[in-house]
Amino acid sequence: MVENRLPGTAEAFSLFGEPLFRAPLRSEAAESQEALYRDALRDFEGNPGDADAIIWLGRRTAYLGRYREAASIYSIGIWEHPNDPRLYRHRGHRFVTLRRFDLAIDDFERASELIEGTPDEAEPDGMPNERGVPVSSLHFNIWYHLGLAYYLEGRFEDANKAYRECMEVSEIHDKLVATSHWLYMTQRRLGLEEEASRILEPIHDQMDIIENQNYHDCLLMYKGEKAPENLLEKARGKGTLDLVTTGYGVANWYLYNGDRERAVGVLREIIATGAWAGFGHIAAEADLRRLGLRPKA
Repeated sequence: MVENRLPGTAEAFSLFGEPLFRAPLRSEAAESQEALYRDALRDFEGNPGDADAIIWLGRRTAYLGRYREAASIYSIGIWEHPNDPRLYRHRGHRFVTLRRFDLAIDDFERASELIEGTPDEAEPDGMPNERGVPVSSLHFNIWYHLGLAYYLEGRFEDANKAYRECMEVSEIHDKLVATSHWLYMTQRRLGLEEEASRILEPIHDQMDIIENQNYHDCLLMYKGEKAPENLLEKARGKGTLDLVTTGYGVANWYLYNGDRERAVGVLREIIATGAWAGFGHIAAEADLRRLGLRPKA
């Protein structure tokens, strides 16, 4: 008998065509997420036409690393509710994860049209923070992720416009630092150094940050109040997601300041983590590809 050595089905493919496989969750996290998924599935089966039930089933599916399936669930929801911006917002997010930036942009642009003239609304957290305080909203997430999709596509002028819109709904510090982080990097890519420096003016070390500490740290680094080497070392000690998030800001800082070799080294270190669903990981892939380089030297 010939042993089957074929790998499992890839969840996605990197920007270099490499298969990306679902990472196993820690046992305690897996049990909790599986239970929440079963609850969401039961709610959906009890009321399959309900938009909220569809959204939560998609979210719980994605939290298990099943991103393609989650996108399909949102597509079913869009068929049932073609004018619900939440469904485009969530499907667009998963298209970013799957490296389908073109489809993500289509979804977020459609969502931005659907929210025009409507009040913003809080978006409940699927994984609540320690304070139990939601730190995002529908309008924020649409503009934020649209800006990200443009950025990853290299459409920096469009990203700049989207993040400017996002700034209008970034009324709390967590939103402000997240938007400012990507807007600053976008404007530096456009060579708008004076405009980028103005983005940093409201940023200070006493901000009330609940979730986005890595973005806050990067902004303080851009202001010259934290050293990139110290931030990178701290992130390495904290965990993979911290390294992916903070590392991408540090890599950009090196790139802006003409240290391409160190920037490339950090981008490759980010990709080596294997945390391929993180925005910093996806952006590191996009940057290396733009530089004409591979993930490994």
